[in-house]
Amino acid sequence: MLVLTRRHGERIHIGEDIEVTVLEIGRDHVRLGILAPASVAVHRDEVYQEILVANKAAATGTDLGTADAIPVTPRPNRPRRPIPRPPAVSAL
Repeated sequence: MLVLTRRHGERIHIGEDIEVTVLEIGRDHVRLGILAPASVAVHRDEVYQEILVANKAAATGTDLGTADAIPVTPRPNRPRRPIPRPPAVSAL
């Protein structure tokens, strides 16, 4: 695992297509902005784990029931809101 330290407004690039920006640092949380192509799925871990369970259930024919079912069909493409970028800092 690569561990990086970033401050508010700083970015991390993953490959050529993915950019992660630190938007807010709270007392016990960090708010990140992720800019990625629509073809790249980005999920919080708890949502991703639920998708894995739903996919496994679908593959085995197990019925999760409508209350626990998770839609796995992709949403139609929608315009993305731009991520606010902090002003550039010039070198002195």
